[in-house]
Amino acid sequence: MLAGKRVLLIIGGGIAAYKCLDLIRRLRERGAAVTPVLTRAAQEFVTPLSVAALAGEKAFTDLFDLTDEAEMGHIQLSRVADLVVVAPATADLLAKMAGGHANDLATTLLMATDTPVLCVPAMNVRMYEHAATGRNIAQLTADGVRFVGPNAGDMACGEFGPGRMSEPMEIVEAVQGLLADGPLKGKRVLVTSGPTHEPIDPVRYIANRSSGAQGTAIAEALAAMGAEVVFVTGPADAVRPQGVAVVEVETAAEMLSAVEAGLPADAAVFAAAVADWRVKGAGASKIKKVKGKLPSLEFVENPDILKTVSQMKKGRPGLVVGFAAETDDVIANAVAKRKRKGCDWIVANDVSPETGIMGGSENAVHLISEEGVEDWPRMGKGEVARQLAQRIAKALD
Repeated sequence: MLAGKRVLLIIGGGIAAYKCLDLIRRLRERGAAVTPVLTRAAQEFVTPLSVAALAGEKAFTDLFDLTDEAEMGHIQLSRVADLVVVAPATADLLAKMAGGHANDLATTLLMATDTPVLCVPAMNVRMYEHAATGRNIAQLTADGVRFVGPNAGDMACGEFGPGRMSEPMEIVEAVQGLLADGPLKGKRVLVTSGPTHEPIDPVRYIANRSSGAQGTAIAEALAAMGAEVVFVTGPADAVRPQGVAVVEVETAAEMLSAVEAGLPADAAVFAAAVADWRVKGAGASKIKKVKGKLPSLEFVENPDILKTVSQMKKGRPGLVVGFAAETDDVIANAVAKRKRKGCDWIVANDVSPETGIMGGSENAVHLISEEGVEDWPRMGKGEVARQLAQRIAKALD
């Protein structure tokens, strides 16, 4: 629960601001104190009076309010909280945060705070998918800002796609995860997940049969134990974990860049099923079928992300965990892979079709380390994640 915790809630100017009324109520139900701050645009959607009534505290709006400065200056206001939540984090507000602007009360507080920041993006799908928003989120993630959402669905503007603000209870779960006191509190862990898509042409690609479910479960288990988690995922089917910084990528090259940007970290868990090869010179136009003639594709190796990080001379995480999805000689291949890559542990599993593990809800793994091989019984992927998170916590202690 959140008894004794104080949340500074910065409400941005979007239609999703109405969800903050319920969010305040849910946080207070769990014992948190909520100090609300509204941007000028936010006041077009919800009133300071309604927000203050639900929070049971004054709603702050103006950087230059002399009364507010006399009672509690904006610098103090930015530092008395245990967590700063920005919801909805609009495209404009994210851009200001990434650029270091401080031209109103909300952005000044965000520049002055020394406490963790959780952003809850909400905007039109085209705005969310714009390259500028992607750059801003990547910069903020590198700066240590955490994210929850956005979700995909129908929008007030009539369009459909990612950009919907997370629901109040999803945000509450993320807040509880960030404020949890656990064995990994103060530790930063990077997790990769899902497949990568390597384009052949604009409509075809090479991929692996990975749902991303195990990677998501690992990220959630680590966050529940208090870790700051950076989650780098390819285009997976699994729902993204809550309360962690999510970085979406498509190709192996993009994943490597995101991993390097996410370091330094105390530990790194590479659960992604990265494609080993990509097509050299992927076509800019769809390859047409020609009767009696097959297309010729030339392949090149993708970057080896696990090996690259494991063999870093500077900035290598203290614990590097790789995954080995095998169909034959599981143990022997995984032991050889650990030595070849230079990582500390390998989590190996048999993904032969008859096991039902690839894309399923269960897993049966072997943990391979310098000490030897541990055989874990078949269990749900959530339980595998919890046991692995416990082992990571013990190793980092």
